[in-house]
Amino acid sequence: MFDYKLLSALAAVIEQAGFERAAQLLGLSQSAISQRIKLLEARVGQPVLVRATPPTPTEIGRRLLNHVQQVRLLERDLQGQVPALDEEGLPERLRVALNADSLATWWAEAAKEFCAQTQVLLDLVVEDQEVGLKRMRAGEVAGCLCASERPVAGARSVLLGAMRYRALASPAFMSRHFSGGVEPQHLARTPAIVFGPDDFLQHRYLASLGISDGFLHHLCPSSEGFLRLTEAGLGWGLVPELQAREQLASGRLVEILPDRHIDVPLYWHHWRSGGQLLAQLTDHLRHSASQWLVPWDAQAASVTSGKK
Repeated sequence: MFDYKLLSALAAVIEQAGFERAAQLLGLSQSAISQRIKLLEARVGQPVLVRATPPTPTEIGRRLLNHVQQVRLLERDLQGQVPALDEEGLPERLRVALNADSLATWWAEAAKEFCAQTQVLLDLVVEDQEVGLKRMRAGEVAGCLCASERPVAGARSVLLGAMRYRALASPAFMSRHFSGGVEPQHLARTPAIVFGPDDFLQHRYLASLGISDGFLHHLCPSSEGFLRLTEAGLGWGLVPELQAREQLASGRLVEILPDRHIDVPLYWHHWRSGGQLLAQLTDHLRHSASQWLVPWDAQAASVTSGKK
């Protein structure tokens, strides 16, 4: 049988990114957390953590984390049926990974009704849409919003729609770099803004214009900061249409190539054995996301964005 005190210690170390904060969360000493991890490793016969900064789970550690995530959700279902089992009476925390642009635009509106009805507390982990699924694979989250369709083992994915991005720049930037009009081949020689090293959206956009070489760019790992840099004229960038409506309407930002957008699909991934709470969130997102996301047309997107 599993000792869930040991599994809770493992989950806390990963979720809190270290032994000290895990100890604070569980109301234990740091040495007690360390002893629980060592005891868990002794029982499974191999390491469950890579002791780095922050600690990361080993393969067996990921399997244990996946298990404890699902057990927590199933326990909540049982507590709803047998209230006497809920000794603490605390709201459930649901750990979810999602991309920064969704968090900056539509996620709050989509999630507010669900949280109000279920009294759940969200623990959000922000990752680029291209790599967020690694959090589920590591057993760190119960759900994930990302651009990948293929789920990890034991999970399902649901297509919610697509976020539409447009290549935008400030009028001053346009005057400085494209006073004679926009030639696609010149884009690679003018500063762009990229979210981070895992963000290849600009690369795909340029590839759709026949540009496959490198290009000049700033790095800005903040969705709000990305928009501010674009408004300030530091570079051009692919900005979510949802996020830039006000700037486009007022003329603070303009499209570099009108009607040349790129759509990024968003899939909601969730554990198959995630209990009623996760099923409720999945149904809620499935039915509400269309208010903010555009329909995803993979064939059209392969032409518009240059994806293969």
